[in-house]
Amino acid sequence: MPDPRHTSTTTAPPRDVSDAELVRWAIGRLNAKDIDSLRTFWTANSVVHFPTGTCRGTADIAAYFEQVFAAVPDFDLEIESIAQSGGDVFVHWHLTGRHVGPLFGIAGTGRRIDFEGIEHFVIADGKVVTNTVRYDQMEFARQIKMLPLDGSIADRAMKAVFNAKTRVVGIARRG
Repeated sequence: MPDPRHTSTTTAPPRDVSDAELVRWAIGRLNAKDIDSLRTFWTANSVVHFPTGTCRGTADIAAYFEQVFAAVPDFDLEIESIAQSGGDVFVHWHLTGRHVGPLFGIAGTGRRIDFEGIEHFVIADGKVVTNTVRYDQMEFARQIKMLPLDGSIADRAMKAVFNAKTRVVGIARRG
């Protein structure tokens, strides 16, 4: 059931199409930031596993995307490839946008983000059962300057400190 706080017109998922086409529709709704329509694709039992945590049920999943859209208002998810096997749909995507607001406890940086990821949807009766999302969190952190660029002087220094600590802890555990 759509959230009564939202008043936008919803776009119903297409009928009599493959699960891959349903996922393609859902990604189009994400790009339109149309959470109300997406609520019809999720159920109270839908589970989405993001790298940052797991969301359960329509309200939890919708809240996740509301936070993402507030933090990345020009969010754009382009499908690179999509494949289906039974009720399993696999998507390789490319995400771009600008990180301007708080996201998962990280203040907005104003930096562009541009990275790829994959998702594995399990669809039954036209609804999401589970969705597992994976992307390179270190790449995201580097793009917003939370981590130094790979191979940079700061990166090499950070790795050297980590390796020194690891050696000390390893010696202490053996001793």
